[in-house]
Amino acid sequence: MATHIFTVPNQITFLRLATLPFFLIFIYYGRFQWALAILLAAAFTDLLDGILARRLNQKSALGAYLDPIADKLLLSSSFLMLAVKGELFWWLTILVLSRDVLILAISAAILVTVGYRPLPPSIYGKITTGVQILLVFVVIATEAVSLPWLDRIEAPLTYLVAAFTIFSGVHYSFVIARRLQAGEPPSAD
Repeated sequence: MATHIFTVPNQITFLRLATLPFFLIFIYYGRFQWALAILLAAAFTDLLDGILARRLNQKSALGAYLDPIADKLLLSSSFLMLAVKGELFWWLTILVLSRDVLILAISAAILVTVGYRPLPPSIYGKITTGVQILLVFVVIATEAVSLPWLDRIEAPLTYLVAAFTIFSGVHYSFVIARRLQAGEPPSAD
């Protein structure tokens, strides 16, 4: 892995982080077309920085941490701002944020008690993130463009996100606890 901070993929991730305040401002002021444009650009740059890191052999330790942090900040702040605007239920936002806090607390406890251990996401965690991103996209797109079919999938998608959020949080907790008790590395796969 490269040790450089200012690799091309990291600069793209920094750019994605720099657009976050504008994304949130556009949601707050009801400028959903602009918010959708930033969301689509963020998705493109997320894909692009991963491709470039591999193609240019510019994978870095910073990038390994920075990319998921940027994704999590975008997703968590999206849920929060969309709840503030009344576009998402508060109960769902609380579930999503609580799961993130649970994972952070478990990670911090593991770091303090047994030292650094990689904690790759499980398939359920990846699916949860995917449906959460899809819901944010649908909610913003519904406000940005007039497509009636988007309205119809928002409610079922809301409950799907809730189910996966709860399941993946509980799954993560049990798998990590079981592996730590057995003395295995705490991968959540």
